[in-house]
Amino acid sequence: MPPHILGKKSASRSKNLNLKYIIDCSQPVEDNVLVMNDFADFLKKRIKVHGKTGNLQDDIVVKGEPKSLDVTSTMPLSKRYLKYLTKKYLKKQQLRDYLHVVATDKNKYQLKYFNIQQDELDEE
Repeated sequence: MPPHILGKKSASRSKNLNLKYIIDCSQPVEDNVLVMNDFADFLKKRIKVHGKTGNLQDDIVVKGEPKSLDVTSTMPLSKRYLKYLTKKYLKKQQLRDYLHVVATDKNKYQLKYFNIQQDELDEE
């Protein structure tokens, strides 16, 4: 392996990252549309670490709160990757037609219902 690549790898490991992302699922959970334990298990099985799925170890912690999901990482983890996995879960549960993922803050996503009633009023 070339020495310049080794230098980058050791430099990235020396940094102590502490990323925290929150996925707010309060609306679907209140309506009993989404089960938080299933969603947390899905993320634990699907998040890739070093090219392998389900290889979280101590690098990434997924905690299911009653109405939100906290993902804490000590290694680089993309917020966009969490959005992708959330969309994948919604598609698997056949909820993608009713819910969408919206970024509400720098480190926060929220699952919201599509506003179908408003669209119908606009058409009339």
